Amino acid sequence: MSDSNMHPIVQQMMDGDAMSQWLGIDVLESGPGVCTCRMTVREEMVNGFGIAHGAITYALADSTLAFAVNAQGQHAVSVTSTIQHLAAVQVGDVLTARAIPRAEGGRIAHVDVEVINQHGDRVAWLTATGYKRSSSWA
Repeated sequence: MSDSNMHPIVQQMMDGDAMSQWLGIDVLESGPGVCTCRMTVREEMVNGFGIAHGAITYALADSTLAFAVNAQGQHAVSVTSTIQHLAAVQVGDVLTARAIPRAEGGRIAHVDVEVINQHGDRVAWLTATGYKRSSSWA
């Protein structure tokens, strides 16, 4: 998952992020406060109803959020997040998540993440609050 266009902090995070690697996340765009990621839903990601487990869209959105906020240079973690699952996700769906910064003040960042499928239909919406630690990626 190495990409010369990937922000160096995001590349460092991806190199050690077994979950994002297992999901098959491709980082399409990354930089301070911005990130767009894409992945394809596989058979081992579905629940007993034959649709993607909610944790899959959540994990994609959470990784996208983490990459966007951490690319600003400080170590950052989510402290709260809420996801709305708006449509069923099927095996083979290609999901794209985009971080949307909403507000920032000191150590707190508020970010939304929109997740759409290959048809442009919104399938999930994550709202999160992140905390920027005093340590940095430098």
